[in-house]
Amino acid sequence: MVEAKNPAAAGSSLLFLREEEIRAAQDLLFFAYRDFTNAADVILTELGLGRAHHRALHFIGHNPGITVTELLAILRITKQSLARVLGALVGQGYVSQAQGRADRRQRLLTLTVAGQALERRLFERQRERLVAAYRDAGPASVEGFRRVMRGIMDEAARAYMDRRGPARAHNKDMPATPV
Repeated sequence: MVEAKNPAAAGSSLLFLREEEIRAAQDLLFFAYRDFTNAADVILTELGLGRAHHRALHFIGHNPGITVTELLAILRITKQSLARVLGALVGQGYVSQAQGRADRRQRLLTLTVAGQALERRLFERQRERLVAAYRDAGPASVEGFRRVMRGIMDEAARAYMDRRGPARAHNKDMPATPV
């Protein structure tokens, strides 16, 4: 008689699923995050801004006219924290606010010309790291990286990414950023 295999036991024998490999992946994520964000931190520090400001700039820049409520849902920070972040970004001239057309209580956020320039400058610093990593890993690794990152994200983040559409490099109508 053939013994039924336990699916959990079968998966645990896979080298890439062993605890030490998962812990190594966790180390990689922590170090990659540290160094990826540090590329922009230097610029942010010069301007008296931090990572929360960077995240706000990023998502406002990619979603012009985003409401404060929508931004809160993406960033998952408190209203008080977002108020401080937006206060600094508006005060320094990087973000503008407008009343909603249908609901005048809404605040619609967009980047100013200065905000667009800052967001681009921050992107370029981090882009350097991503381009170097992608070049080193090779084109076949890009899809695997995306799949792993999506697997780590929660459903709301995956839904956001799906609404954004395919990456520029895979969208035939938009030119890929040259590497």
